[in-house]
Amino acid sequence: MKAVRFHQHGAPDVLRYEDAPAPVPEEGSAIVRVRACALNHLDLWERRGIERVRILLPHIPGSDVAGEVADPGGSSVPLGTRVLLYPGLSCGTCSACVEGRENLCGSFDVLGLLSDGGYAEYVKLPAANLVPIPDHVDLVSAAAFPLTFLTAWHMLVTLAKVREEDTVLVLAGGSGVGQAAIPIARLHGARVFATSAPAKMARTRELGAEEVFDHYGDDFSRRVRASTAGRGVDIVIEHVGEATWERSVRSLARGGRLVTCGATSGAHATLDLRHLFARQLSLIGSYMGTRRELHEAASHFFAGRLKPVIDSVMPLAQAREAHERLEAGEQFGKIVLKV
Repeated sequence: MKAVRFHQHGAPDVLRYEDAPAPVPEEGSAIVRVRACALNHLDLWERRGIERVRILLPHIPGSDVAGEVADPGGSSVPLGTRVLLYPGLSCGTCSACVEGRENLCGSFDVLGLLSDGGYAEYVKLPAANLVPIPDHVDLVSAAAFPLTFLTAWHMLVTLAKVREEDTVLVLAGGSGVGQAAIPIARLHGARVFATSAPAKMARTRELGAEEVFDHYGDDFSRRVRASTAGRGVDIVIEHVGEATWERSVRSLARGGRLVTCGATSGAHATLDLRHLFARQLSLIGSYMGTRRELHEAASHFFAGRLKPVIDSVMPLAQAREAHERLEAGEQFGKIVLKV
């Protein structure tokens, strides 16, 4: 089969469009004919190399996949069914997995991180990870949905327990997680603010943010308090890390909760513990989400209430150019490779 692999870590030029062995069928594992695979920042980190994570080389990245079932792997999903994929991989037998909390499994992995992913004509994964999609949902949009919307759903709905009376601040509203979090918060009736790069502020408002603050030029915590009569917000969706952490904490109202799923600007942040206990704040870590949560979020996608934003669609052979665009931060929405 044709695939995009890297044989060493480095810049986008290490990506090679080449022949690779096709996955071998086995009981319990489905094989999907990939039609579309969306990019995530995880793809960039894998390619560059992640500290203390050993990726077997050559490696096929790609976590967000949609296509057709080529081998059901013994499951009840018929051959040829159009599907998107739950990108979480877990042992299936530990207490967390048995309780339906797969993302707490001690061996939890993301498709395309330690396993080969979707930058290929075929991908193999557990048959339980297949999510059939309705005929009216196109495969490019289906590939753009799973990872970011699942992550944002887990953060807002499961962990922060967003309510209609809440005010939510979404960091980097033009990012993948940001573009998912804004409509999810609005779906639950919350008031939404966001930060964004100046060039992306107007489009971030179009997603449903009531106010958008300059991610780089403002002390957005001051702007948040000015917009809430000094109170602050109930929920902060944080995935930027070191560069924004202090302002994110300052943006919280008393009893507020900050949920974080990333540290793209750096992993070392400081915290004044007096603010934590005196204002009774909750700081919550989040990592992707469960299979059940993806089905919950996807039901709104299939009904048209949630929709991923597509920046551009490129052929698989142009994966290098796709990485360069994502790395430069030029995109607004998901970049999707069409296979």
